[in-house]
Amino acid sequence: MVKGNIASFESMGLVDGPGVRFVVFLQGCPLRCAYCHNPEMWNLNETKMQYTPKQLIKIIRRYKTYFQNGGGVTVSGGEPLMQEKFVTEFFKVCKAEGFHTCLDTSGYGQASDELLDNTDLVLLDVKELDEEKYTALVGKNMKKFNAFLQKCQQKGVKLWLRQVIVPGFNDTEKNVLALKEFASKLNNVEKVELLPYHDMAKKKYQQLGIKYRLEKVPSLSQTKLKNLQKLL
Repeated sequence: MVKGNIASFESMGLVDGPGVRFVVFLQGCPLRCAYCHNPEMWNLNETKMQYTPKQLIKIIRRYKTYFQNGGGVTVSGGEPLMQEKFVTEFFKVCKAEGFHTCLDTSGYGQASDELLDNTDLVLLDVKELDEEKYTALVGKNMKKFNAFLQKCQQKGVKLWLRQVIVPGFNDTEKNVLALKEFASKLNNVEKVELLPYHDMAKKKYQQLGIKYRLEKVPSLSQTKLKNLQKLL
């Protein structure tokens, strides 16, 4: 059976989908977002752990009592679509156990019908709505993101849209209202969330010898975040 390259686990996650979640962070990401806080997960081959879906579900069963009030399992990253075959098989095992499944993704990659048929919720990271700004931010174009979003629409998968708000980049009323309008045109959005940018990853970049592109950008204030959230 296919094995997943796994970076880490979080057994009692509260911010990665509804309820209490067991979160699996997969290794590997094709994007290079300016504000990425997990650069150690970029390289798919720098794997800390490998598990088959059946091996992983044995660990998760210990926490199933915490899933009773709407919780479940979330696969995040990195970018989980880099390991689409593993996620598909893993979600099939989760569904057989009766666990709610959530895919936390930037939408940059291909997703099979089988994967989406076994996905209860997608947490979709909307990096940017403008093509040029998207490319400047992540180093790729929007083609794969758009294709993934279209497929989610076709399959009717529930979506929570998320966007990181960065001071001086997209912390404007115009941007948030554009995100709101974008969401209104989709037929399966349950929630839109604004996530505050923070600079806590700077030390990681220094340790890894990687230039941090937002070196002089301050963390987003809670006051600014709350004001922008009101627009939603």
